[in-house]
Amino acid sequence: MRTLILTIVVAIFLIGKVSKAQIKNQNFLEELRQEVQKAKIPGCAVVVIKNNEVVISESIGQADVAFSVPVDKQTIFSINSLAKIFAGTAIMQLKEAGKINLSDPVSRYLNDLPLSWQKITVRQLLSHTSGLPDIEDVENGGLIGGKGDEYAWDLVREKPIRSKPGEQFNYIATNYLLIQKLIERFGQMDYVEFLKKNQFDKIGISDQVVFGSSYDVVKNKSTTYMYYIKDKRTKEYVKVDELNEISEDLSPIVWADTGAFATADAITRWILALEKGEFISEKSRSEMWTPVPLNNGQYGGFGEVLNGYAYGWPVIRRSNHPAIAPIGGGRASLIVYPEDKLTIILLTNLTGSSPQKIIEKVAPHFWE
Repeated sequence: MRTLILTIVVAIFLIGKVSKAQIKNQNFLEELRQEVQKAKIPGCAVVVIKNNEVVISESIGQADVAFSVPVDKQTIFSINSLAKIFAGTAIMQLKEAGKINLSDPVSRYLNDLPLSWQKITVRQLLSHTSGLPDIEDVENGGLIGGKGDEYAWDLVREKPIRSKPGEQFNYIATNYLLIQKLIERFGQMDYVEFLKKNQFDKIGISDQVVFGSSYDVVKNKSTTYMYYIKDKRTKEYVKVDELNEISEDLSPIVWADTGAFATADAITRWILALEKGEFISEKSRSEMWTPVPLNNGQYGGFGEVLNGYAYGWPVIRRSNHPAIAPIGGGRASLIVYPEDKLTIILLTNLTGSSPQKIIEKVAPHFWE
């Protein structure tokens, strides 16, 4: 009889616990949907990982508006600069293998660098504190010079540095172009092949992560949109009410910096594997997530809550609920809240939707 009573009490307790969890999930999704609607995001995927378990995985809206194609588990989103998390992890893998020292000047590992680049360290490349000139033509959305990879590489090496190494935070593609060269040299293979062998193949996501440009034809890939058009006279972007498809030409030489496309499931499995130590040690992960100070002891970053930058990972430095918050293209983000044992992934197909801000609004549902 006592055993029966105990069983009933435990069952009631578990039912109550499940109900509370369900209510929490429902409240989270309700607020998330409101934010998605407010931002007029056509389609997105959201995943919540709590205590190393996926507690929410939802697809919302349309991957292609013109043909009414819904977002589903197979939808591949453009995640752009979120790609740096793979590059940062790859460098830590090479560091653990004893092939690279992050405090060393990059000139120790790469030849044919200008004299003014000689003292820049690998760590300064990772943290965008090198002071290098930008290989990208921001105004025209391509590489400088407009004549291909080699021409742009020759041209950028002729440009003056922006600042002395360690003095300023400048978020530019040249840093990760050199990071990519390091990975290819010491990994002894093509950059994407290195990622497949040392990260993606290990967890079975190689068919869910691709690199390229937005116009490449890839099965299940979402269209990418924005509410801006470029004024041909002023060359400035003007906000409009209608959705516009965007096309980005992303050269292979900057794929460590940008140019990645992935499913939410792939990012979920990748971040879980990272936190379980399947790619690098906990010590290396902790170092990779630690913001790098400038020479004056201050920290650079994107501003607002993103007030620090580590090895390819923007950081939210604050006393309560500090976080690591990589973003990509203004449309993809994942935020890890280590003290809350919480990770939230939000991939959208709308440039300028600032998913990191949406995550920050809804994350308190799962904060401890």
